[in-house]
Amino acid sequence: MTLSLDELESHLFKCADIIRDAVDPTDYKEYILPLVYYKSISDEFEKQHSQNVEEYGEEFARRENLYDIPVVSDGYLWDDLRSVSDNVDQALNEAFGALTEANPELAGVFRADYIDADALDDDRLGRLVEHLSKHDLDRNSVPPDMLGEAYMDLVRHFAEEEGKSGGQFFTPPHIVRLCVRLVDDFADGDTFHDPTVGSGGMLIEAAEYYREEQGGDPSKLTFTGQEVNPDIAAIATMNLSIHGLNGTIEREDSLSNPQFTGEEELTRFDRVLANFPFSSDWAKSELQDDPWGRFDWHEKLPRADRGDYAFIMHMAEQLKTPEKDGTDGKAAIVIPHGVLFRKHEKRYRKPMLESDLVEAIVGLPENLFQNNSIPSAILVLNTDKPDEREDEVQFIHAADEAFYDELSNQNELTEAGLSHIIENFRGWETEERVSRTVPLEEIEENDYNLNIALYVDTTEPEEEIDVAEELGKLRELQEERAAIESRMNQHMEALNYE
Repeated sequence: MTLSLDELESHLFKCADIIRDAVDPTDYKEYILPLVYYKSISDEFEKQHSQNVEEYGEEFARRENLYDIPVVSDGYLWDDLRSVSDNVDQALNEAFGALTEANPELAGVFRADYIDADALDDDRLGRLVEHLSKHDLDRNSVPPDMLGEAYMDLVRHFAEEEGKSGGQFFTPPHIVRLCVRLVDDFADGDTFHDPTVGSGGMLIEAAEYYREEQGGDPSKLTFTGQEVNPDIAAIATMNLSIHGLNGTIEREDSLSNPQFTGEEELTRFDRVLANFPFSSDWAKSELQDDPWGRFDWHEKLPRADRGDYAFIMHMAEQLKTPEKDGTDGKAAIVIPHGVLFRKHEKRYRKPMLESDLVEAIVGLPENLFQNNSIPSAILVLNTDKPDEREDEVQFIHAADEAFYDELSNQNELTEAGLSHIIENFRGWETEERVSRTVPLEEIEENDYNLNIALYVDTTEPEEEIDVAEELGKLRELQEERAAIESRMNQHMEALNYE
């Protein structure tokens, strides 16, 4: 039976119902997402293995170079797990261990210990395995893009279950779509990187955009990311794999221990997309003499309790440049508004602007992130701006109600709002109350302050008054008052009141 996307999503969401109350909602993703991944890999491997046996014979069918997915060892196919009724937790642990042993690139990805979860007994785990057995998840049954979308929706669902903590690994899709479109026009061979990758949403959206909007093949792109949280890094790795994308997710903090480096410099990418943790602590004291030369925009490093510009400088260093790579590098970075105007951070804005690195700043509505109402913006960087954009910065004010819908717990950019932003950016337009292209000289006159309100009128327009109409209303009210006073005087005389 062919599943629709809605049916597939409903099927996967029911996994949470099976283990509800057995584990904390913050742990749903650790136990369910790996099983969904394992099921899809096992189903696809079994299908490819059967084809290889038919074509090459049993002896050669398990050669690793015949498969474009992880290899599943003998005795650990999904049906083997399904046949287990006692000590299911142990069987699952062994299956993930065997998968990692057969595919060393998956080392560290499967972190859940099903034995340690006491409330996940044989009954619950058996029901969970049996529930996932209802539908085949190989690529013929469920196309990778559909499975990937359903998997992302499952990640989103768990982020909502977690509330605030979940928002740290999941960026709302409408913001992700905007970031990708602000650096689009991709080509085969392009490299994409997210230094605070979370569950991988930015990279996945770039791949989807290349296929759906540009008619490209995402398998010809390369996706990399780094994530400090090992559990979330594991989700990102599975997410790339389940979407059939070429890529690597490394663990560690991007500022303290960048994993994508050459001998003397950071690896540079065609596109960098990121939503870093706002105003977080960073290891300033350990990076005074950074070996990669990232933090040289000023002799003073950003405050230890506010790492915003440390992340921005890190990402700027990760962009390809015409001088070193013969091509440009672009970045779309979600930032807190304070980055634009905090007085002591002028020391970083000035060199960033004087090097003509800033292409655009897009101001966003409040309350776009779950349980976080802080105003935010998107900073667009470009190491080789087109001639007509040199020495200018475009400011876009997209915080008005025309750009978003007000939902029950947060706001969401509409498709019309997204299109409006992109049309202004691509056309490099100046539109009253929405956007303006500003010469660097004017920004310098404003002491390198990038507050959008300095360049685009963001105040609510005063409603035009029809003087004649308003005078008419006033006269009617005066006549009505006179009539009331006349009646009142008559009543007072009748009652002998003076």
